Amino acid sequence: MATGKNIRTYYNGQWHDGDAHIIRAADHGAWLGSGVFDGARYVRGVCPDLDAHCARVNRSAEALMLKPTVSTEDMVQIVWEGLKAYPKDAAVYIRPMYWGINGDITAIVPQQDETGFAICLEEIPFADDTATVKLGMTRFRRPVMESAVVNAKAGCLYPNNARMLTEVRSRGFGNALVADAMGNVAESATANVFMVKDGAVFTPIANGTFLAGITRARHLSNMKADGMEVHETVLTFDDFRAADEVFLSGNMSKVTAVTGFEDTEYQAGPVTRRVREMYWDWAQSAT
Repeated sequence: MATGKNIRTYYNGQWHDGDAHIIRAADHGAWLGSGVFDGARYVRGVCPDLDAHCARVNRSAEALMLKPTVSTEDMVQIVWEGLKAYPKDAAVYIRPMYWGINGDITAIVPQQDETGFAICLEEIPFADDTATVKLGMTRFRRPVMESAVVNAKAGCLYPNNARMLTEVRSRGFGNALVADAMGNVAESATANVFMVKDGAVFTPIANGTFLAGITRARHLSNMKADGMEVHETVLTFDDFRAADEVFLSGNMSKVTAVTGFEDTEYQAGPVTRRVREMYWDWAQSAT
């Protein structure tokens, strides 16, 4: 079952209406997990950083030993062609993806001779600016390069995220604040995380255990250009307990205010609002 509605699928060189069947039972990606994707957003009539998301899915494919077959430029054009079927006020999730077709003699390693490619567009509502979330602790951690393909946006990483979400939701929280292998804060289960203390903004330094997101990078650029004090550094859970504000950064909702972490409560404060305003000012001016 799909998450959204009004789905369109690009496959084999053309757009199809509906959630098309594209992966066969014996495809490497179907039974051995060699699938990568990326997620961009068409919302408020703009599609911020679409080129960066298309470029990243090609890098993700290479990280899983798949051969990318569509250039960033062509992928961007294909997406815009597919978006013509949607009204300008639609909120569309844009998901380009690759998967392995054939395996080598062991079956484990995907062969480079053929790679599956598709783009899925689906309408998924965009959270309004008042949306908030509370975070809980989870025993599950982000993996490291030596044990998982953390340098890719790979589908095989997401069951671990699902464990995190299921665990904290059972205790009434909407998302998890997640540790890296060393026990420091890495991100949430679904998005990168920022905290604010005494007017300065802090975010976990990219240490190879999580994807430092495209939207995260855009926020960092916007904040620095605005003269804000920003630090990428090692952060502990105690740092977050002492924070004045916390917010999540991800493609799905761009900025989500955090109003609690376990027993600690926060306000959706002025820095969070300013970061959101700067993002949409940039997105509208970039079109």
